[in-house]
Amino acid sequence: LATKFRNSGQTCVCANRVLVQEGIYEKFANAFSIAVGNMQVGDGFDEGVSQGPLINDAAIHKVETFVQDAVSKGAKVLIGGKRHSLGLTFFEPTVIADVKSNMLISREEVFGPVAPLLKFKSEEEAIRMANDTNAGLAAYIFTNGIKRSWRVSEALEYGLVGVNEGLISTEVAPFGGVKQSGLGREGSKYGIDEYLELKYVCLGNM
Repeated sequence: LATKFRNSGQTCVCANRVLVQEGIYEKFANAFSIAVGNMQVGDGFDEGVSQGPLINDAAIHKVETFVQDAVSKGAKVLIGGKRHSLGLTFFEPTVIADVKSNMLISREEVFGPVAPLLKFKSEEEAIRMANDTNAGLAAYIFTNGIKRSWRVSEALEYGLVGVNEGLISTEVAPFGGVKQSGLGREGSKYGIDEYLELKYVCLGNM
């Protein structure tokens, strides 16, 4: 849940698409929707609240547009899908099923509390779908197979990969993306390289 709904989906490393193997798709969608439905929306200082408002009116309008676009193209809202009764810029934690690659929410970053579920058949198809984007900051894998975790991690075109872990950011690890998600890294010893000039000195006969 944290992978998608951390800060109401408003972090750069939040999952934008959730790819689910077709054999467990229905079971996962039901269980996931129940868990999302149990999230409390409200004042972040109140006990038990995990979902707050979106940052401004433009943000909530974008989320609404993405949900409406998906539904108009055949997706189904399993839970949520509209502004919260609290008003202002609160939006209900949302799960959408039957999402396809031609929908806005599959092509652009939603930056809000909406989890689109997409089906895949094989590992190869999942990798192809995951890499079918011009972004490449963070990806997440959930598997019991250690060989698969390494194989898929290597194949994913992302700067950060979490395996069975939804909160992966830390100052001691290199942070940065590939493709349109930026150049270079910050954090860890590798982040220091951005502040240094590399010099080559060649010494001949002395």
